[in-house]
Amino acid sequence: MEFISTSDAPAPGGHYSQAVSANGFIFVAGQLPFDHSRPGHPPEGIEAQARQAFANVEHVLLAAGSSLNKIVNAIVFVTDIAHWPEINRVYADIMGQHRPARTVAVSPQLHYGCLVEIQVTALA
Repeated sequence: MEFISTSDAPAPGGHYSQAVSANGFIFVAGQLPFDHSRPGHPPEGIEAQARQAFANVEHVLLAAGSSLNKIVNAIVFVTDIAHWPEINRVYADIMGQHRPARTVAVSPQLHYGCLVEIQVTALA
């Protein structure tokens, strides 16, 4: 087991790792939509937040020697299911033809007033 850390994504705000590599998989902790240089300040709007959260996921995957096209499962937490169409559009734009398993779950309140959080599992 290896604990993954990169300064290109926001530092963990609690007792956890950005990701853990184990048995050929990378388990990326939920990524909020913060630029690592502005912790605690998400961008405005669901599209900008989704893109930033995906950018953080990608930075962590790259630090682990993986990539977005190796994602096998994604869980996208949103504060309102009304965000689903925009989340789906951004997700499709970023993932392209790659179609990992995915869950979109409503979480009425995310940390720091964020609208989205993304957690993934990928191949190493």
